[in-house]
Amino acid sequence: MLQWRIFLAFFRIGMLGYGGGPGSIPLIHKEVVEKYKWMSDEDFSDLLALSNTLPGPIATKLAGYIGHRIAGFWGMLNAVIATTLPTIVLMIVLLASLSSIKDVAWVEGMTAAVVPVVGMMLAVLTWQFFDKARKGMGWLQTAIMSVLIFVLLYFLNIHPGILIGVLILFALFKPNKAFFKEGGSSS
Repeated sequence: MLQWRIFLAFFRIGMLGYGGGPGSIPLIHKEVVEKYKWMSDEDFSDLLALSNTLPGPIATKLAGYIGHRIAGFWGMLNAVIATTLPTIVLMIVLLASLSSIKDVAWVEGMTAAVVPVVGMMLAVLTWQFFDKARKGMGWLQTAIMSVLIFVLLYFLNIHPGILIGVLILFALFKPNKAFFKEGGSSS
């Protein structure tokens, strides 16, 4: 039964994740955190951050890890197949037929209509992450980090993986506040 739930959850994600990985992230969150409660918001946030630092498609990486976490090797294989199968089938079927009608008005309209939906799903997920950060760090630090990260990503065109890697290293190696309160003794 668990394998069937894993397959259905990730098959829905594969079928409805229009626009690739970024469009799939809110769907994965909905299935994994809200519907099946296979992980917490915090675990999902950590997994998403780590997945963004690794190469490859985000939806496949998330499916593989979550499937493995839930049901081991077979869960991983099941989730990855369920995520990629719709894409493979749809690419073969749709690309063959849509290439001949891509300039038809209703096809262009259909594609244009989906973009705001995906954008809004990403905006909701962004707000959830921002709100979580606010609860953990406070408004001021969250706002400052958000503006700084926006500038680095948008204006300086720094890759998100580099930023996430730097933040992970900072979290690992930052000075311990207790160390300074105890007078600097490390042993």
